[in-house]
Amino acid sequence: MAADPYSVLGVARGASEADIKKAYRQLAKELHPDRNRDNPKAAERFGQVTAAYDLLSDKDKRARFDRGEIDADGNPSSPFGFGTGRGAGGGFRQNAGAGGFDFGTDSSDFGDIFEGLFGRATGGFSSSGFGRGGGARPPQKGADRAYRLRVPFEDAATCKPQRVTLADGKTIDLKLAPGVETGSQMRLAGKGEPGPGGNGDALVTIDIQPHAFFKRDCDNVLLDLPVSLVEAVAGGKVKVPTVDGPVMLNVPAGSSSGRVLRLKGKGFHRKGGERGDQLVTLMVDVPADDAELRAFVETWSGGARNPRAALGV
Repeated sequence: MAADPYSVLGVARGASEADIKKAYRQLAKELHPDRNRDNPKAAERFGQVTAAYDLLSDKDKRARFDRGEIDADGNPSSPFGFGTGRGAGGGFRQNAGAGGFDFGTDSSDFGDIFEGLFGRATGGFSSSGFGRGGGARPPQKGADRAYRLRVPFEDAATCKPQRVTLADGKTIDLKLAPGVETGSQMRLAGKGEPGPGGNGDALVTIDIQPHAFFKRDCDNVLLDLPVSLVEAVAGGKVKVPTVDGPVMLNVPAGSSSGRVLRLKGKGFHRKGGERGDQLVTLMVDVPADDAELRAFVETWSGGARNPRAALGV
């Protein structure tokens, strides 16, 4: 049985959703397999942390766990407290693979049905039948298998489907769910190891790739935008890159470096269906050696103004 998810994340049982998310992000960043290639224990711990977050980030599953209805693996709890459910299994394994999709073991017979986006499905069986007429324990399913899917930043923000080629040569389009982030998991039912009770599942861990100039802040996209001195002083429309493609942005006259402008609905998709925004920070680009500009500044009467007066200096 998996460890208590609250203990795994290092949060109290009454922790808020924000606290749980913050703890998960910190641990996922620290334990990410790309940062611990020579430390298999860190990779195993990364899988445990992700599994714990999957359970606690789901309001229904968290409530059921707190009431004792399911265990840390998401399996129904026995009325006598015996945990007999099948855990995630398989661990988190990395192997080189094309297209950023890493296979933990050789592929078996993959089906075409996948389910359980961003959640831990229950195990292959529940309790052994006490109080329900008894009965033999059902055959155990095969072990789950772990994969890692690298997703471009823009694709994650726009939830663009990712085409994946499986080991048997078949391709499937995985639909990214709103709110996807590094460490999120997709469960593909029946695509794990074979077993007497059927195939296990495949756990696809999402790894959002960094971008050259975009950054993410929760559901918002951040961008530092260089503007010329003329554009900052006189204002006007400038072309700005977004995850959906370039758009025109109106720069107000008299804008200084550090001014933040908002592009509504150009961020990441939220779980509720709406999107975050893109926050554009203006960065006035002053030429390093422009004789004409230098001559103008020397004769400009406004140059005597102290922009730091409000700071008391």
